Amino acid sequence: MKFTGPICIALVIVLISSLDLTNAVVQEEIKVACVPTELNSCLPAVQTGSNPSTECCTKLKEQQSCLCSYIQNPAFGPYLKNAQKGLAACGVPYPTC
Repeated sequence: MKFTGPICIALVIVLISSLDLTNAVVQEEIKVACVPTELNSCLPAVQTGSNPSTECCTKLKEQQSCLCSYIQNPAFGPYLKNAQKGLAACGVPYPTC
């Protein structure tokens, strides 16, 4: 009976630790919705090859996980060269898809 108390405490600690781990995994799995129109602030830079705005860079960083799907979309093909320059200017690595 003397061991029951410490065992219960240890069990509670293990359960709390596992809940924290589960919460971390769930938060890590939250992904950004890939919405190309969120990158409208990048349009001038992509069309003209000019430097992207701060807002554009912020959006590119937010949507970094979506870049491969955008690059593989044939509709965006004509803009890839300038888009690559924009990514570099924003410090976002060009994805290898």
